[in-house]
Amino acid sequence: MTKVLLVEDDSAIAESLATGLARYGFAVQWESTGSAALAASGFEVVLLDLGLPDMDGLDLCRELRRHTDVPIIVITARSDEIDTVVGLEVGADDYVSKPFGVREIVARVRAVLRRYRPRTASGPGHAGESGTVVGRMRLDRRARRVYVDSREVPLTLKEFDLLSFLAEDLGAAFTREQILEAVWDAHWHGPTRTLDVHIGTLRRKLDGVVNIETVRGVGFRLEVLT
Repeated sequence: MTKVLLVEDDSAIAESLATGLARYGFAVQWESTGSAALAASGFEVVLLDLGLPDMDGLDLCRELRRHTDVPIIVITARSDEIDTVVGLEVGADDYVSKPFGVREIVARVRAVLRRYRPRTASGPGHAGESGTVVGRMRLDRRARRVYVDSREVPLTLKEFDLLSFLAEDLGAAFTREQILEAVWDAHWHGPTRTLDVHIGTLRRKLDGVVNIETVRGVGFRLEVLT
């Protein structure tokens, strides 16, 4: 589970964002001051508000960059182009202005993590120059194609989106609600049986390659078959 350090002094915004990120499978550590953020550890990405009570957010961004190379996404109410440029110059990887939606933040987090994680990462699932590799399977997100041992496996748009979502955090258990919101729509009110049908189809098409395991009482997880 990816750990996010959220540095935000507005409790309403922080609680809403933390709850939303948790729905997408992120673990959130919330700190409301710059000093507390500097004392934090073990995080993989930083969401940093510039308007902090004890220090300027740009100074904190600069200080964090001196101690870590994890991605930093600045979130702020400031909209001045100069602030944006300065934020990027002192080490931020991306910049989001308030107001924003949780899905936008999730998309930005995933994007910077894809760029940050080494292309030659070890393990059963990793991102490479040719796409995301999961065991014998390769997902080409740009072309929206899936290959097994260099053979293309034809998938529908939703089948690809579902597989791609599960592959973003290999081995993590996603709830049915997380999957429906991410792959279908945040306001999806259709039958949840739709998800089961797509899961069943993917299992048939990728039989012997990956395992989409049912996590009782939770949802599903993607695992590599060895």
